[in-house]
Amino acid sequence: MSEYPPFQYGKSRFNQDMFLGRFRHFLDVIDPRTLFVSEKRLQECVKLLDSFKQGTLPPGVTDAELWQAQKIKQAIIHPDTGEKILMPFRMSGFVPFGTPVVVGLLLPNQTMASTIFWQWLNQSHNACVNYSNRNASKTAPFSKFFQGYVGAVTSAVSIAVGLNVLIQRANRLTPTSKLLVQRFVPFPAVASANICNVVLMRHTELSDGIDVLDDSGKVVGTSKVAARHALLETALTRVVMPMPIMVLPPIIMAVLEKSLRCNGGMGSSLGIPDSACPNRSEWAASDCATCSPGFLSCRGSGGLSFLSTAWCVSLLLVWLCHSPLASSHRCLRSV
Repeated sequence: MSEYPPFQYGKSRFNQDMFLGRFRHFLDVIDPRTLFVSEKRLQECVKLLDSFKQGTLPPGVTDAELWQAQKIKQAIIHPDTGEKILMPFRMSGFVPFGTPVVVGLLLPNQTMASTIFWQWLNQSHNACVNYSNRNASKTAPFSKFFQGYVGAVTSAVSIAVGLNVLIQRANRLTPTSKLLVQRFVPFPAVASANICNVVLMRHTELSDGIDVLDDSGKVVGTSKVAARHALLETALTRVVMPMPIMVLPPIIMAVLEKSLRCNGGMGSSLGIPDSACPNRSEWAASDCATCSPGFLSCRGSGGLSFLSTAWCVSLLLVWLCHSPLASSHRCLRSV
């Protein structure tokens, strides 16, 4: 298809019948460049789209200009309320503003206070994004969203703190095992909080049911069975989505840090116990260019650069995996 097909107001410029089209659509939705659009540029885009709807479009306006104007308007203005969405809670801001929070959740050797802080901050950010991008076509009491927020924060903090306490009291685990297990604590805490948030915010659908549409989009009735299936599938999705973010970086960092420690790097500064590696490491003299004369074993000089590479790899994974998570919140406007 053409890069800029004939403009259709309210439609995606990418073919939504194909995976690649849907993928490119969500990349467009979370494009962080829209965060830097000025108020003047936004008003120009709104005015241009209004002219298109009224049939008074100025001559010479291209399809590309119309698609870009719609992209900017949809990224900043809520389609139901017509109000601007605060920058940290927009779809385009979810990745840059949410990634530092995810990194904070995955920091090693956290105290009880830091665990509570990062879990609270993560759920608070998610709740604000959920509320800012909610389906506002029907009036819903604010207490409904506040209930979901309190439930999500309570479940996340309780599970994270509880698991950390259990791990610390697990005498059968070695220090190395405790450190490794602690890195995966954020995942069950976040996953359970996501489930709690979905159930609390949409539990009325189980009793009232949801609209069922035919192939033409016409409402043909209300179904409680459909509501139950929708709620279960949404909850399952909220468990699966954090997996790449909460599972892959801890595994990669554990492997890299152990390798760094075992090769004489800076692993001890990261909290890796001595028991995680052999007590002695011997290198050939030809492999140790920075050794003092007469010494056949020493610490390598590449520890810092190796550590930096490890963190960069993990941060890149968090960023890439966070993008699909961000795009999924757009569904809140249509459910």
